[in-house]
Amino acid sequence: MAKKIRILSLDGGGIRGIITCVILRYIEEQLQKIDNPNAKIGDYFDLIAGTSTGGLLTAILLFPDNTNNAKFSVEEALDLYAKKGNSIFNVSFWEGIINPFGLFNEKISQKNLEKQLEDVFKYLELKDLTKPCLITSYDINQRKAKLFCSHEAHSSLENFFVKDVCRATSAAPTYFEPAKIKSLYGQEFVLIDGGVFANNPALSAYAEARKIPFSEVLHDSLKPDYPDINDIILVSIGTGEVFKSYTFEKFENAGKIKWISPLIDILLSSNAETVNYLLTKIYGTLGPRNRKNYYRLMPQLKNASSDMDDTSQKNIFELIQAGLYYVDQNRNTLDEIAKKLVKNK
Repeated sequence: MAKKIRILSLDGGGIRGIITCVILRYIEEQLQKIDNPNAKIGDYFDLIAGTSTGGLLTAILLFPDNTNNAKFSVEEALDLYAKKGNSIFNVSFWEGIINPFGLFNEKISQKNLEKQLEDVFKYLELKDLTKPCLITSYDINQRKAKLFCSHEAHSSLENFFVKDVCRATSAAPTYFEPAKIKSLYGQEFVLIDGGVFANNPALSAYAEARKIPFSEVLHDSLKPDYPDINDIILVSIGTGEVFKSYTFEKFENAGKIKWISPLIDILLSSNAETVNYLLTKIYGTLGPRNRKNYYRLMPQLKNASSDMDDTSQKNIFELIQAGLYYVDQNRNTLDEIAKKLVKNK
């Protein structure tokens, strides 16, 4: 019997990616209970897609061990976030004085981010990730999307160092400088965070999956090639709903500077909401069993900050609590996902 293609899609959201890790950790724990005590979630999906913080997580989950299986558990990914987040987003006192609120140049120095990425990924290449992936960025020079796909990186034209891919997908405007990176072929790109067009990359992941010969790529004859929507289980995880509202009075005579931050906030959340709306409609056209194979997991932030760069100990604690609350309220759904992942292994 043919197996379904299992896709995991991870939204952007800076340090709020901690919430994603908490949800994934619970699913991984269920996989360990029902299938393998050493299960790692990277081995239970056939394609993982991510934007920004979700792109970083994608690379961590698909990092290969010596046997070309997933090296890191979600617990280890969560540790990386909690420990390295503060050094990535740290803004020195002096930088704060000469560049208040990031008005005059990018809010955060990219040097800390680049150092942390080098520490984790060293010279790992995109082609060496354990499964097909889709990591988003946007080319501001060519003015088009740049998608990093491990299954297409067998050519040096499409192969990159993973640390550079992560630098590109996390180059959020107003937070980090654009990433100037080169493919292993030597072609240079100037890239920013893929959140400008796909903060929720689930629809991009579905489109990418449609053109992959999975039986060949995964060396599994039971996996369908070029799968259609009936062949796909899609799990899409957000980094917390942002309910910040904006009044007419506040923006009645607002100029460009006043609009920058709210506009980015609105673009990121509206993009994610639109993708979810479209996928809900697409899966809604299927039969009763297959329409249940789309899962949008979007927690509430509760007491956590919606800021992507708030790495205070208090906020990290609140992000973890928000994730735990979501797990507690949605245990049946998460258990169901784990069972489907094992069934289609």
